[in-house]
Amino acid sequence: DEGRGRWDNGEVFFKYLRNVSLEGEPNRPNIEFTADGDLKWAELKIMNLRPSVNSKGLVWEEIGMWKSWQQQKLDIRDIAWPGNSHTPPQGVPEKFHLKITFLEEAPYINLSPADPVSGKCLMDRGVLCRVAADHEMTDIDMGQAHKNGSFYQCCSGFCIDLLEKFAEELGFTYELVRVEDGKWGTLENGKWNGLIHELVNRKTDMVLTSLMINAEREAVADFSEPFMETGIAIVVAKRTGIISPTAFLEPFDTASWMLVGIFAIQAATFMIFLFEWLSPSGYDMKTVLQNANNTPYRFSLFRTYWLVWAVLFQAAVHVDSPRGFTSRFMTNVWAMFAVVFLAIYTANLAAFMITREEFHEFTGLDDTRLSHPFSHKPTIKFGTIPWSHTDSTISKYFKEMHYYMKQYNKTSVADGVAAVLNGQMDAFIYDGTVLDYLVQQDEDCRLLTVGQWYAMTGYGLAFSRNSKYVQMFNKRLLEFRANGDLERLRRYWMTGTCRPGKQEHKSSDPLALEQFLSAFLLLMAGILLAALLLLLEHLYFKYFRKRLAKKDRGGCCALISLSMGKSLTFRGAVYEATEIIRRHRCSDPICDTHLWKVKHELDMTRLRNTQLEKALDAHGIKPPQIKMASTNDIIGAGRREQFANRPGVLGNLSIGGSAQDLYRWTYKTEIAEMETVL
Repeated sequence: DEGRGRWDNGEVFFKYLRNVSLEGEPNRPNIEFTADGDLKWAELKIMNLRPSVNSKGLVWEEIGMWKSWQQQKLDIRDIAWPGNSHTPPQGVPEKFHLKITFLEEAPYINLSPADPVSGKCLMDRGVLCRVAADHEMTDIDMGQAHKNGSFYQCCSGFCIDLLEKFAEELGFTYELVRVEDGKWGTLENGKWNGLIHELVNRKTDMVLTSLMINAEREAVADFSEPFMETGIAIVVAKRTGIISPTAFLEPFDTASWMLVGIFAIQAATFMIFLFEWLSPSGYDMKTVLQNANNTPYRFSLFRTYWLVWAVLFQAAVHVDSPRGFTSRFMTNVWAMFAVVFLAIYTANLAAFMITREEFHEFTGLDDTRLSHPFSHKPTIKFGTIPWSHTDSTISKYFKEMHYYMKQYNKTSVADGVAAVLNGQMDAFIYDGTVLDYLVQQDEDCRLLTVGQWYAMTGYGLAFSRNSKYVQMFNKRLLEFRANGDLERLRRYWMTGTCRPGKQEHKSSDPLALEQFLSAFLLLMAGILLAALLLLLEHLYFKYFRKRLAKKDRGGCCALISLSMGKSLTFRGAVYEATEIIRRHRCSDPICDTHLWKVKHELDMTRLRNTQLEKALDAHGIKPPQIKMASTNDIIGAGRREQFANRPGVLGNLSIGGSAQDLYRWTYKTEIAEMETVL
């Protein structure tokens, strides 16, 4: 491949070459070059193959000279024409008929049904070609067979237009027949199959299709000059990238997140709490401060965490600010850090939340993901068409690759490309020009070829060994290349609507749910975590609070969390219960009336008990000393319609009941209510 390498200084040399002018031989112009790099003045010798005078063989003899800088006409001696004649041959060559075998492959040969009425091909449908095998054509009405798509179809494409030009120039007729086994021609168990089999067994005169030239085929068949260069290429499909569920974490690497989560947040929290605790107006309470509710000001470690998180995420929530100057300064420093952190995070997040078109960018067949597929996880799914030139080349030079890809091989190019588009395969390997054509024909412009082409070769016309037609077709091919006919055919058949310059997708698409799924996953994770915390909170109040209250004599838990410390003291529990009862007082007039009635009955009961105590005392009987609960205490512990919903409670305490029963019931009710609230 060194001959195809690019010379770094080639453009500079070419630039100076176009401006050079060297003195030539006497009576000759200077050596100069055109803008295309060709010699400006040319000299051609005209040679004639004629019988030798001294021997029996043929020799080349110069019979004339043509110089481009001279205006005179060509000076040429007599020409010895074939047959040692001094006059050119008369007439035109006789017409001949060729049986041409083909195999369809877009855009070189396309198959389409013929007109069902006339059995002919329309002008834009090409020429009629037979797709049935030879043994199927016995005893067949040809008129009806032309209308039947199982026997005849219309062939069109690059090769058909080229064949029409050959037929016009050389004056021959032809019959197009599809190869029976539908294979391109490779060695199978030591024997040739497909198109090459037809040539080796001389069942056809010529093969016309996108047949690649290689050394094995050239050993058993004759090929014309290549009419198109090609190689083995790889086609992949572009896929719209789905934003990862962890995309919101990707603006920073793992080390950065660990530094922020483990060091920055923890350090800021402990420093703010420590400065506040050591401050004269802080937690140490050297200067007693009270809030608006005349309760001592407290600042715990958990409240510091809440402050740090609220500042970091700029949340509009209620927080307890520190009172000390140093701790406030530290809070402002943390706020400055949060501003910088969020600015960097937001800027990078926008880049990571943009969907990109992704594809497998292979370097070529020698890419290790293809040449050694078992060494990469996950493995890449790719294949080709069996018994093709691509398949035989891979089996020859990439044994492991050929063994692996057998499970993904397809029977046609269309199936392979469709598998790449729908995600069944990651790549499809085949002839470069065919894949380039399919890329340009893709409506969604999702296909593209990647990597360097491998095993560069060309397409050629194939003939049986020592065929007499090779030279005449070669001559016409050179003429078609010289006059631009081949290039015009290539531009007509090889272009499509999807061109490389139009493959970039520049419009904005609305985001789908999958593209910001990470936010919903984060929310669900938060809900599950909150449910877990709720369960832990209930477990704490039910199983651990009593044990912790016995051990926490110095109020250390309040240093961690004020709510936890408050729940461990009796005063805090009473405050909590009182607040709950206050919020649950009934506002219904019927409820108030019923409570007044209960209060009145309790007052009458209290008065009756006092009278009974005096009567007993008058008879010399000392009543036991029993603490009587006040009416307001009992009603306060009632919680709205507590007594109204329990009609049997007061019934069990009749007016004639003892005062000890009333006290015992009141005391137990207060304790039960307190335990329920706490």
